[in-house]
Amino acid sequence: MTEIKAIAIVGVGGQGTVLTSDILIEGLVDLGYDVKKTEQHGLSQRGGSVNCLLKYGEKVYAPLIANGEADIVVAFEKIEAIRWLRLLKKDGTMIINNHEILPIPVKMGKAAYPHDAIEQVSSVVEHTYAINASAEAEKLGTIRVASIILLGALVKLAGLEHYDWPSLIRKKVPAKFVEANLKAYELGLKSVN
Repeated sequence: MTEIKAIAIVGVGGQGTVLTSDILIEGLVDLGYDVKKTEQHGLSQRGGSVNCLLKYGEKVYAPLIANGEADIVVAFEKIEAIRWLRLLKKDGTMIINNHEILPIPVKMGKAAYPHDAIEQVSSVVEHTYAINASAEAEKLGTIRVASIILLGALVKLAGLEHYDWPSLIRKKVPAKFVEANLKAYELGLKSVN
C-alpha cells in the first residue's frame, strides 16, 4: 500500500464528476487508504469544465497531479480527454465516454469540435478505453447514470473490485435512481477487460 496512485476525473458541469469522485474517495477511505482530492469548477452550471484530481496510498501529502503523473484519467466527455491528456503517465490508462457536449465557441461557429478525439487519444495512449456510457445510460432510463458506468470501468481497471461498491452506491445516490445506478455499475465493470 506504499505506492501513491493518481486519478483525474474530468468532464463538463452536470455530468456527475464530483459525485463519482466522492463515491470513489469514500470507498478508498473504507479500504484504508489516505486520500487527498482537489476539484475545480469552470462555470460548471453552464457547461464548463469540471475536474477532480485525487491521489491515494499509505500517506498522501497533496492531491495535485503534475503533467505525466496520473495513472488513470477518466473523461466524461471526448474533448475533455484531449484537454487533460497531458496529466497521463506514459503507460497510463485513459477511459473516455464516447459522448459530445459542444462548447459555446463551437455552437457559435467560432471553433471546430474534434469529433475524432478518441482516435487522437488512442494514437498516443496504448491503454485507451472508449465507452458508450451516455448511450448505455439512456437505455437504463436516465443519462444521469453514465457517471456510474464510468465508475465501474475505473474500479475494474484500477483493480479495486474487491470492495462492496454497490452498497456504497446505494448509500450515495437518490433512492429513485438506485436500481439504475447498480445496473450501470455492473455495465461499467463489464465494459473493460
